[in-house]
Amino acid sequence: MSIRVSKAGLLTSIQDLGRKGFQQHGVIVSGAMDSYSLRIANLLVGNDEKEAGLEVTLMGPTLEIESDCLVAITGGDLTPSVNGKPVPMWKPLFIPKGGTLSFGPCRTGCRSYLSVAGGFSINEVLNSKSTYLRGEIGGYKGRALQTDDVLPLSVPAASKPAFLSNELINRVYTSSWSVNYKEFVHFTKKPSVRVINGGQFDLFTAESQSHFTQEPFKVSNQSDRMGYRMDGPSLQLQEKKELLSEAVSQGSVQVPPDGNPIILLADRQTTGGYPKIAQVITADLPLLAQVKPGESIYFSHISLHEAEKIYLEKEQLLQELKIAINLASTK
Repeated sequence: MSIRVSKAGLLTSIQDLGRKGFQQHGVIVSGAMDSYSLRIANLLVGNDEKEAGLEVTLMGPTLEIESDCLVAITGGDLTPSVNGKPVPMWKPLFIPKGGTLSFGPCRTGCRSYLSVAGGFSINEVLNSKSTYLRGEIGGYKGRALQTDDVLPLSVPAASKPAFLSNELINRVYTSSWSVNYKEFVHFTKKPSVRVINGGQFDLFTAESQSHFTQEPFKVSNQSDRMGYRMDGPSLQLQEKKELLSEAVSQGSVQVPPDGNPIILLADRQTTGGYPKIAQVITADLPLLAQVKPGESIYFSHISLHEAEKIYLEKEQLLQELKIAINLASTK
């Protein structure tokens, strides 16, 4: 009842939807960078959408399947294969014991998500299985996966589910249907990331406010799960001003004195003292999570009302998808 890591890849860690409720104590939230992809992967294998899965970044691992299991792979396309043969994404896959699941070149996005039916048998830390890499807590030994790690599974798939009727390759089975992921995650060049005004937006010069939404910003190579450092037009305050540290959230766009914005992400700190020019809307955080270092984005302003409307529409779509998957799995 396990999966063994025979090749670690660049950065693979166990993540769920985050360690919430402890930020007042300085505890980092962590969790999946692309929450929509993880939630959908869980729904495809019959898990609660909050269950932990593997977040695979850019160059994926090679995994030895040591017991029959039902899996799903979503998010960025890192060319997954089983026993050397390509397998589809965004649908359930039944892999019998002895199969080798591996990832190849990155085609789209930069993060894939692997969920296993029943989830991983990993102890929770403060109500979450998420790995906080800098703090070395949660996940598998508080770190990214390494060669020869053995990941225990909670509930293995004892047999191939009846709805997986199509033999794909080498005794790997899949369904005849898949998820239309384009309703949730987009993979485009220079995507437009929607934001609302940050708490200190009015402190920036008119020129900086204009540049922020009219010029592209490139994700620096000095970016990680904590935040994306952006290269682009220098954003400046009207006058130097000392600010008190205040709470920040995933998607807060801070501007340090050098004028290059930083978008705070899953492993962000809990407070910050840099002025915030904007806040990425929740619905666009998964889009942002799939942008690679070296790629560019544009920012576009919308209202708080519009941001709330988009969020609720996405959540409604996700609930409809959940019902559709349940119906398809019972046929």
